[in-house]
Amino acid sequence: MTNALTPHSISVVVPVYRGADTLAALVAEIQPLAEGFTTPGGRAARVGEVILVHDNGPDASDLVMRELEGLYPFVRAIWLSRNFGQHAATLAGIASSGEEWVATIDEDGQYDPGQLGIMLDVALNQRASLVYAQPTNEAPHSAFRNVTSRGSKRVVDLLSGSRDARRYHSFRLMLGETGRSVAAYAGHGVYLDVALGWVAGRIATAPIELRDEGDRPSGYNLRRLLSHFWRLVLTSGTRGLRVVSVAGAIIAAAGVITAIVLIVRHIMGGSWPQGWASLIVTELVIGGVILLFLGVIAEYVGVAVNQAMGRPPYLIISDPARGPLGREEQPTPTAEDEEHPK
Repeated sequence: MTNALTPHSISVVVPVYRGADTLAALVAEIQPLAEGFTTPGGRAARVGEVILVHDNGPDASDLVMRELEGLYPFVRAIWLSRNFGQHAATLAGIASSGEEWVATIDEDGQYDPGQLGIMLDVALNQRASLVYAQPTNEAPHSAFRNVTSRGSKRVVDLLSGSRDARRYHSFRLMLGETGRSVAAYAGHGVYLDVALGWVAGRIATAPIELRDEGDRPSGYNLRRLLSHFWRLVLTSGTRGLRVVSVAGAIIAAAGVITAIVLIVRHIMGGSWPQGWASLIVTELVIGGVILLFLGVIAEYVGVAVNQAMGRPPYLIISDPARGPLGREEQPTPTAEDEEHPK
C-alpha cells in the first residue's frame, strides 16, 4: 500500500563533462519519476528537480543542457567558470539543490535512475543518512581498471584505518541537509566521499545492477585516474604521514644496526667491506626514500595551503551564452542607418 504521507522529494545532481550523447536519454528516464513513483517498499516519492552541472567538457554538452532545460520544467542547468573535476561539479550541484533528499548519478547511463526507489527504501529502513550503490555485477570497464580500482580503495582503507572507501560510488543518495552542509564547508581538493564520511551518521549500501556505457569513451585517462586516487589518499586523513614517520624510523634503525654490525666485525678482526658501487647504491636508495617522503609531506602541506588561501573548490556563474561572452557583436550604426532604420 502506498504511503499516504507527503512524498519524499529528491534532487538529482548530474555532473556533466562529456554528456552530449547521453544526457537526453538520462533525463527522459527520469521524467516519469518527476511525476511521482512508488518505491518497492510502498513509499511515495518524486524527483523534484534535476540539476545538470556543466563542467566545461570538450563536447557540445552545453547545447544539450540548454535544450533540456527548455523542454523539461524540472531540469535546471548550473554553469561552472571552468573545468573543476567531477567531485567539485557534484558539490556545486548539491549546494544548489533544494529537496529533502539528494541523489548523484553519472551522465553516461551506467546507472538506472529507476533504482532510486531501492536506495530510498534502504535509507529509510536502516535510518541511514547516506546510501551508496553496491553493484551486483562487474563494472563494464576493462579488467585492469576494475582491479586497480579495488586495489586503490584497499590502499586508502589501509591508510585511513577504515573500510569506507570500498563502498564509494558516484551513484549516491543522501539527506539534503547533510549534502548541502558538506558542500558549504568542503575545501579545495577534498574528496567528496571522504567529506561526507566526516558528518554522515549511518552509511548503508543498496544492491544496484550496472548497465553498459555503450560506445561512450571514458572521461578518465590514466593520469586523471591517478590524480583521482592521490586526492583520495591525501584527504583520507593524516595516517599517510604516520606511515612516513614509521618508515623513517625503520630505516634509521636499520642504519644503526648496520653500524653496530660493522663495528663489531672490525673489533673482531674483520675487514671493512670494500666497493664504492655498493656505497653509492645505498646512498641513492636512502636519498630517494628521503625525497619521496619529503614529497608526501609537501603534498599534505600543499592541500593545507590551498585551503588556508581560500581557493574555492568550484565557482558557479550564469549561463555564458546569455552573458557578455555569448553576446554577438553588433555593427556600430552609421548616420545613414539612423536616418533609414530597418
